[in-house]
Amino acid sequence: MKTMILAAGRGERMRPLTDRTPKPLLVAGGKPLIVWHLERLAAAGFREIVINHAHLGTQIELALGDGSRWGLCIAYSPEPPGALETAGGIAQALPLLGDEPFLVVNGDVWCDVDFAHFRPYTAVTAHLLLVANPAHHAGGDFSLDGKRVVYANGEQTLTYAGIGVFSPALFCDVPLGQPMKLRPLLDAAIAAGTMTGERFTGRWVDVGTPQRLAELDSELQKQGQ
Repeated sequence: MKTMILAAGRGERMRPLTDRTPKPLLVAGGKPLIVWHLERLAAAGFREIVINHAHLGTQIELALGDGSRWGLCIAYSPEPPGALETAGGIAQALPLLGDEPFLVVNGDVWCDVDFAHFRPYTAVTAHLLLVANPAHHAGGDFSLDGKRVVYANGEQTLTYAGIGVFSPALFCDVPLGQPMKLRPLLDAAIAAGTMTGERFTGRWVDVGTPQRLAELDSELQKQGQ
């Protein structure tokens, strides 16, 4: 199974930190955020990684190279200024991702999930990792009915963790080169009853602001990770 790490966002909420450094290269616990993902992916047996980028993307390629230092093979999917949003970026990268379902990981989250857990998901339309709603997103995104992801029902909602397995077929109708968000595709999968998910109870952080980055950095430094 291949993996795509989403690293094309501008990181507006992270400014001024992201004025000169792309958000995935911001450091927490002594390592760039994206390196935490690369190390965990390598440990879980993944080898082929695709990374999209736009804002200061050259820095990402220079910092990570071909991935060989982690035992990985990294390919890059450059996007135009302003980027293509999540669905648009994935659609553009499909030639690098192949015909089988692939893992997608947001470059600006920190999570201690074992990525090996997702390797058996080879026949899905979409399978999402969901977490308890953080304070800054109290309303959540979806609900779970057993293993099936359904629309948020107001009783027990959860937040999409930015980690999931997706079939290339989900993106077949996305116009190439055009920005498009992921949510409309997920809503269509919910309506068709083809999206599954699970709740993750481990450590997960949406590193979306300088304050949350500083808090994560302090936590990791104390843990000596």
